[in-house]
Amino acid sequence: MEYTQLGRTGLKVSRLVLGTMNFGPQTDEADSHSIMDSALAAGVNFFDTANVYGWGENKGRTEEIIGSWFAKGDGRREKTVLATKVYGNMSATDSPWPNEDKLSALNIRRACDASLKRLGTDYIDLYQFHHIDRDTPWEEIWQAIDVLVQQGKILYAGSSNFSGWGIARANEAAARRSSYGLVSEQCLYNLAERRAEMEVIPAAEVYGLGVIPWSPLHGGLLGGALRKEREGGAARSASGRSADALKNTALREQVQAYEDLVDKHGHQPGDVALAWLLTRPGVTGPIVGPRTQEQLDSALRAIELKLPEEFLASLDEIFPGTGPAPEAFAW
Repeated sequence: MEYTQLGRTGLKVSRLVLGTMNFGPQTDEADSHSIMDSALAAGVNFFDTANVYGWGENKGRTEEIIGSWFAKGDGRREKTVLATKVYGNMSATDSPWPNEDKLSALNIRRACDASLKRLGTDYIDLYQFHHIDRDTPWEEIWQAIDVLVQQGKILYAGSSNFSGWGIARANEAAARRSSYGLVSEQCLYNLAERRAEMEVIPAAEVYGLGVIPWSPLHGGLLGGALRKEREGGAARSASGRSADALKNTALREQVQAYEDLVDKHGHQPGDVALAWLLTRPGVTGPIVGPRTQEQLDSALRAIELKLPEEFLASLDEIFPGTGPAPEAFAW
């Protein structure tokens, strides 16, 4: 396994991040534990989750599964860099009671304590804002985070789904109060979805944030979707992002060209999509969310795959992206 430092911090993390969103809804507790054991044995030390994972009436279930895995001991917690998130509605209904979601100081305090209890640990390595809160001032948010840091309940704060200007605003507010600020940004980023390159990734680089891409296969689109279609399988689900995207003729042609290129070089589509992200400036490591052991094994192969410049140039021809701002908007 390869390791890198998370943004401007001294924290060393694996270049693959184990996403746990499927633990509970798709993968039972025993299989989830087995996947986490295998990931740790392979050197993956960076695990990502969120308080809302489990979904519906089972919100928090994923954190509980991770907590029961930590409880098995043998250094599991000590070896793991644990990231979770705060923002989402944690009430049992779709209409939360006031202060049961978002980033008020009250909800941050309550949500952190609840996550710690479910996870069975006394600290969280990376506490991430799952979305930007337009109603709460950054001065309040950073005050709440600084208290959690001082209490030893969290070590670092990160963002997820932020714009470039949102990252700048957050870290400028942190600097005014001598807070450490954001150290990571978790964003949608993959070969087929490169808008993050315009402003989010440049802002992350300037402010010293590690970039943690989610949906590296774009909901299965880059994981051999057309091959699976021909073989009678489903891209991920009949109504998922991949299946919907393939209804777009132009995108379907791009995916076909991608699969043809990958086949020509004897690689697997999913491996190439992950390996490409590992070549991108500012990227700490993509989040892989396996439902099965086989999917984890496939993701681990990407670490060993080195893509030559000619191959990377061919990928850029198929999925050209937009380029960084301001050039993307002008000349």
